[in-house]
Amino acid sequence: MALLNVSLCTKTPSPTNQTFPLKPALPIFPLPLSLSQPTGLLALLSVSLFFTDPARAFKGGGAYGSEVTRGQDLTGKDFSGRTLIKQDFKTSILRQANFKGAKLLGASFFDADLTGADLSDADLRSADFSLANVAKVNLSNANLEGALATGNTSFRGSNLTGAGMSRR
Repeated sequence: MALLNVSLCTKTPSPTNQTFPLKPALPIFPLPLSLSQPTGLLALLSVSLFFTDPARAFKGGGAYGSEVTRGQDLTGKDFSGRTLIKQDFKTSILRQANFKGAKLLGASFFDADLTGADLSDADLRSADFSLANVAKVNLSNANLEGALATGNTSFRGSNLTGAGMSRR
């Protein structure tokens, strides 16, 4: 069984130049990395999620993962075919992101930049596009029933061919 030592770094003043380089302290506690034991698996997952791409750090939507997508630069990320119900993309940069065929019921794109994104065939019922930049977005065959677009929302140059809409 391998051990992963978790340690803190301490700052100590250097007598010559008064900078504070980081130096490793003693290990706080060892974590077993045996995948046959739950603690080892948990440690491995914790480390892997810390260094992962925000677009891949969650499965599903809603409260789980909302802090991962809100206010993030997710330019060009692939969310195609995913179920992201009530996902929070507020103030995120989603330029050229791929949401083709995604289920985004009740998702919030409030003040987000979706320039050039692909939302074709997406289920966007009750999604919020208020103050969002939805310019040059492919919304062909998307379901926009009950979607909200208030304020200075721009759909300039977007493809809405076959998109289903109703008044809210």
